[in-house]
Amino acid sequence: MHTNSSVVIVGAGVFGLSTALELTRKGYKHVTVVDRHVPPVPDGSSVDISRVIRFDYRDPVYARLAKEAFDVWHADPKFRGIFYHGPNAFIASKAYGRTHLEKCTDVLDGLGHPWKPMPNQEAIKATFPILYGDTINSAVSGYCNASSGWADAQKAIALLRNECIEGGVSFICGKKGTIASFKLDKKTSKIAAAQTESGDEIQGDYFILSAGAWSPMLAPMYNSTISTAQVLAFINLSDAEMNTYKDLPLYIDYDSGWFCFPPHPEARVLKVAVHGWGYTRKTSHNDLSLPPTAIRSKRTDFAPEDGVARLRSGLKTILPSLADRSFDRVAVCWYNDTPSGNFIIDYHPDHSNLFLATAGSGHAFKFLPVLGKYVVQGFERTLPAELQNQWRFRMEYKDQENEFHGDGSRGGPARREFTPQEKARL
Repeated sequence: MHTNSSVVIVGAGVFGLSTALELTRKGYKHVTVVDRHVPPVPDGSSVDISRVIRFDYRDPVYARLAKEAFDVWHADPKFRGIFYHGPNAFIASKAYGRTHLEKCTDVLDGLGHPWKPMPNQEAIKATFPILYGDTINSAVSGYCNASSGWADAQKAIALLRNECIEGGVSFICGKKGTIASFKLDKKTSKIAAAQTESGDEIQGDYFILSAGAWSPMLAPMYNSTISTAQVLAFINLSDAEMNTYKDLPLYIDYDSGWFCFPPHPEARVLKVAVHGWGYTRKTSHNDLSLPPTAIRSKRTDFAPEDGVARLRSGLKTILPSLADRSFDRVAVCWYNDTPSGNFIIDYHPDHSNLFLATAGSGHAFKFLPVLGKYVVQGFERTLPAELQNQWRFRMEYKDQENEFHGDGSRGGPARREFTPQEKARL
C-alpha cells in the first residue's frame, strides 16, 4: 500500500466520506469520491435531519467504539449546532425486547457507565412526564442513559464533505459519477476501472465500495447483505408544541422498533420512525433487493400504508396528544443489512483491489467521528484481530438465503416485499 496509489471511493455517505478524509490525513494524494449526487446525497441513509447517537449496545465491541465516537461528538467544537446531547429512554414490555435491554445494561456496567433503571410505567413517567399521556401499560419497563443524543445528519455530512475537499479529495457527481459497473482485468480479476452511466471510465489502483444499499448492484455479496427500506414520518410543530415537547427524550421501543427524536430546534419538526425488519424491492438485477437509482433532489413523499399505521400506533401509545395529527411528510430510508448486524469492512473475496466499507445495518452513522480510522486500518490490513473478525466478509451465507436475524435491536412484523403499486411510488 503506497500513498501515491489512486483510490476511488464509490459512495459519498458516512462510510465513504469518513474513509476519504482519513486517507488524506494519512498522506494519500489521489483520493476520488464518486456518487450520483453531490453530498449530502438526498436519498442516502446518512442524510436526514436526525440520527441516533448512543453507545447502548449488547455487543461490548460496538459499545466501546460508539463510546469513543460519542466522546468526540460531545467534546469537539466543530459539532456544535450539529450534535444535541440529551437522555434516552429505552423501553420494552415483551421478553424479546427486555432481554436486549438487559444485555445493553450489562455492557454499560462493564464500561463502568451509570444508567437509571425505570422498572415500570410510573418510573418512566416520573423521569419523562411527557410520555404516554393517560395510556396504561403495566408491563412496560426500561432504563435511561443520560449520555446520549442525536445529530443533524445532513449538517454532519456537509461538514465531512467540506473537510474532504479541504484535505484534497476530488469529487465526481452526476452521470459521470454514477457507477454502472466495474470493469475487470480478465487476467487478474482485479477491478481495472469503474464504468459510469455517462460512458466514461474511472481508473484506479484501489476501489472502495461504500454505496450503502446500492452496493449489491456493483459486486456480488453472496447473501451477506440485503437492502431494506424503513419507514419514517415528520410532523411540523407550532411554537407552543415546540415548548411542550422540548424535554422529549430520544425514545426507542424495542418491542415494535418505534422510535422518536426530540424536536429539531431549527427545522421545528418531530421525527418518528421504525427500526424494524423493513421492506424489500426485488429487481431484475439478479433478483436483488435494491433502492431506486434515479437521481433525486429529495426523498419521495411515500411510505407503505402498513408502515404508516405502525408510526401512527407508536404515537397513540407514546405521544397520544399527537395521535390524530396528520404527517406532514413520510418517507423510507434504505438500510444495507447483514445477517448479524455487523458492518463489512474487508476486501472482497473475488477482487483483490476491491475493498468494502458498507453494510451499516441501520446503526453506522453514530460512528462518524472515528469510522474512517477503522476503515483505513482495514484497508491497510492493520485492523486489530478482534475487529477484523467482527467485520469480515462472511462467505458462510452464500447458500443460505433469509438468514437475517439482526443484532437483537429490531422490532415489529417480519420483512416483506413492496407490492408493484408501492414500488411504482418509490
